[in-house]
Amino acid sequence: MNIVLWIIQVLLALLFLFAGGLKLVLPIDVLTSMGPPNQVQLPGLLIKFIGVCEVLGALGLILPGLLRVKTWLTPLAAAGLVIIMIGAVAVSLKLGMGAAVTPFVVGLLLAFVAYGRRRLAPLSHR
Repeated sequence: MNIVLWIIQVLLALLFLFAGGLKLVLPIDVLTSMGPPNQVQLPGLLIKFIGVCEVLGALGLILPGLLRVKTWLTPLAAAGLVIIMIGAVAVSLKLGMGAAVTPFVVGLLLAFVAYGRRRLAPLSHR
């Protein structure tokens, strides 16, 4: 179970580092103009804040386990990213059910990591 959780954590961390990093690097006017015209338009500063949360969450998925320091942060980071994915599902539902599938699956994987690192295979301290 530990290996499965680590694989999922690394893949999710890469996903959120990319998505959050992109939100932080791109200018606000580009971020607000991206997406289909019928999509909910989020304020630029909110998108930047979500990017910061995604990058910090990605680091929280990996670093505590690698460094064996404050390992209780890993399930907390996963739970925080679940909240972001709930928002992503809500926004994606405006585009249709198909658009909400990916954030829903990512949210389920994050919930599995949060539960798994809390109950099934907790990370140990040194």
